Amino acid sequence: MHWDRLFEDLEGQLASEWESERAALDAESERLRISRLDLRDRLRVLCDSGAAATVDVAGGDRIRVRLQALGADWTAVALAEPEGAFRARATRIVPVHAIRGIGVDHGQLLASLDGADRDDGVLQERMTLGFVLRDLARRRVPVRVLRVGDSELHGTIDRAGADHLDLAVHDAGAPRTVSAVRSFCIVPFSALAGVQIVGDHMP
Repeated sequence: MHWDRLFEDLEGQLASEWESERAALDAESERLRISRLDLRDRLRVLCDSGAAATVDVAGGDRIRVRLQALGADWTAVALAEPEGAFRARATRIVPVHAIRGIGVDHGQLLASLDGADRDDGVLQERMTLGFVLRDLARRRVPVRVLRVGDSELHGTIDRAGADHLDLAVHDAGAPRTVSAVRSFCIVPFSALAGVQIVGDHMP
């Protein structure tokens, strides 16, 4: 009986050590996996779930949004009304480089650590900011261009290059006509805090 108890004790100690070692390896493996996540991995999960968030944007703007879509270097968000509802027709394109922080609830924060697998076959995720802005230019969509430093312009994008856009500046809500255009402005993408689509002109 003495030897039986001894072996039982040794087996218990060994099992406990194995369990501790496995837990340590699992924890280290998880830390390694998380160290490989980038912001887009986490944004992908949040966009897929349509997460409600508070986004801090370069220039000091803080916006309450529902995350909708993710591109190569931008995210599309639906803006919240003052009473909290999200406007389906109020879309803003926010360059990823302009995001200074994303406030979400704890459950969404933890869920985003799952880091949805990259799918290079998803066309939308390969669309660059320039590609999206060129489409808005082609369709003559009126926009509100928000620049870092809290200044904004209203107008129509005439064209978009590799790292900048040309904006025909006119009053908000006015069509882009020769008489309505007050000036023209070249805006570097690096200066953009967002491009808001005005009215019912959804992509």
